Amino acid sequence: MQPDTASTSSRHYRAIWISDVHLGTSGCRADHLLDFLKHNESDYLYLVGDIVDGWQLKKSWYWKQSHNDVVQKVLRKARKGCQVVYVPGNHDEAARHYVGLDFGGIAIRREAEHTTADGKRLLIIHGDEFDGVIQHIKWLAYVGDSLYTVILELNRGFNWLRKQLGMPYWSLSQYLKHKVKNAVNFISDFEKILAGEARRRAYDGVICGHIHKAEVRDIDGILYGNSGDWVESLSALVEHADGRLEVVYWTELQSAPEPTRRKNKQSAGVTPPPAGQAAATQPAWLPQPATPAMLTQADTTAQLSDPTQETPCAS
Repeated sequence: MQPDTASTSSRHYRAIWISDVHLGTSGCRADHLLDFLKHNESDYLYLVGDIVDGWQLKKSWYWKQSHNDVVQKVLRKARKGCQVVYVPGNHDEAARHYVGLDFGGIAIRREAEHTTADGKRLLIIHGDEFDGVIQHIKWLAYVGDSLYTVILELNRGFNWLRKQLGMPYWSLSQYLKHKVKNAVNFISDFEKILAGEARRRAYDGVICGHIHKAEVRDIDGILYGNSGDWVESLSALVEHADGRLEVVYWTELQSAPEPTRRKNKQSAGVTPPPAGQAAATQPAWLPQPATPAMLTQADTTAQLSDPTQETPCAS
């Protein structure tokens, strides 16, 4: 089903990170990503791995027109001057054979570095290199991937029923991730390991994907950012003109009649400082309490127009 959207003007960011799109699977929300790419421009666009799901495509071919439209849209952005960097992940690891090459204006790199507007050096890496299961028990990773696919199928049917009853979208996989102790511990350990790697290599922070959990936070003085996924959370990480990073969401069709960006969790969770205390203690890359990044309804509605329509990468 296509998202029902209304027209809106484009928003411009200095940089956008997206990951874990999983083109080539039925779970990929390509229509929503295409909508996001049309109405959100940037000087830099980083594709942080698992953009195409080679694991699933090896089992059975699945490639809708909307998946092709996403690829064409990214290529079009590169032609218009956007600096596009593709850092392959484990699901699209075949692309790692082409590291160092440029295709259609898209630079393929094993990892990348980004310097924010306020001078912070960020390591950009998918993150599977620090997943012990992927590196040492790959057969178990394949089993887990198959189970995740089954959960998504069950979730789709369950949410169809919830929608008929007028209930909002609910994610079974996200629920399990947050309730199962081992999964929670894995996510926490993963984030700390990535932050530690950034510190070891003298970076100010790290941006990754892989675990499908969008986040931007400080871990012992190191900026940790994760761009989430386009299977369930429909999220991206963006850099504003002042160097501040923020997670933005594109609400799924099941949970709202129109796809809208939800208020950033980090913005919502920031508590203003006590009276008399300077707000400067808040890390620069986190949303500032005095001006939470809330989007108006006019900004959060978008129209899925003709995929062939060209939109400049930068305003």
